[in-house]
Amino acid sequence: MAIPISKTLIRKANYIPKIPLYNHLSKTLTNPFISTTNLKPSKHSSSLLFKTQITPIIKTHQNPQIKSLFTGIVEEMGEIRHLGFDESGQSFDMVIHSPTVIQDCNLGDSIAVNGTCLTVTEFDPKTSEFKVGLAPETLRKTSLIELEKGCVVNLERAVKPSTRMGGHFVQGHVDGTGEIVSMEPEGDSLWIKVKTLPEILKFIVPKGFIAVDGTSLTVVNVFDDELCFNFMLVEYTQQKVVIPLKKVGQKVNLEVDILGKYVERLLSSGFVESIKSR
Repeated sequence: MAIPISKTLIRKANYIPKIPLYNHLSKTLTNPFISTTNLKPSKHSSSLLFKTQITPIIKTHQNPQIKSLFTGIVEEMGEIRHLGFDESGQSFDMVIHSPTVIQDCNLGDSIAVNGTCLTVTEFDPKTSEFKVGLAPETLRKTSLIELEKGCVVNLERAVKPSTRMGGHFVQGHVDGTGEIVSMEPEGDSLWIKVKTLPEILKFIVPKGFIAVDGTSLTVVNVFDDELCFNFMLVEYTQQKVVIPLKKVGQKVNLEVDILGKYVERLLSSGFVESIKSR
């Protein structure tokens, strides 16, 4: 279902201050600003209250043409410190606290947040926080719109050439969402069953890969008549990702294996028939 971004929401939004550039080369503060340190939650909204403090923020530039790839191996569960419109009422932003992911953060880096590839627009190593923007299409296609301040999210930095591929090739391009329909323990493991749309389920196969909230998992069974599939989480994985923290009825982001989409494209385009006719 499409999520409308109404002017009512814009008027009610409380805002996070803009953080200006810090000259990384000269190590000098080019503009004073209000930092997001000592954040305190409001009782009536998911916005933040701030105490002002002058702190340098480090920003560096990165080639925006670089494409990102992930493995589906979650590095850290970060906590949302802010989620809402900025002071202009046009940009919907998320601020996340993440001591691990922030360590080598750069402006323009790609970070998978619950499996959604997002771009770092601001960061502060002193508070271990970074900010990403959420486009209207991202809010429509993912479950991120259901989050609020205080929620935890799966985080993974884009893979480097030297990184071990512990999961599978994940682009961070969410295909859609699924709804958790059951969560059943078996020993110290957890069975989870998810219902999704037919156009997504057709790419899901038993023993195939799928990214659920950015976590690389192996599909166990597919139930076509129920529009469902299931997977199992071992005890270690349950402690490292957000999926077990969710409840029946909540949504998860889904990204199917890219190989299946390429195969369908080739078959529908008549590529195979053209090869046979040669």
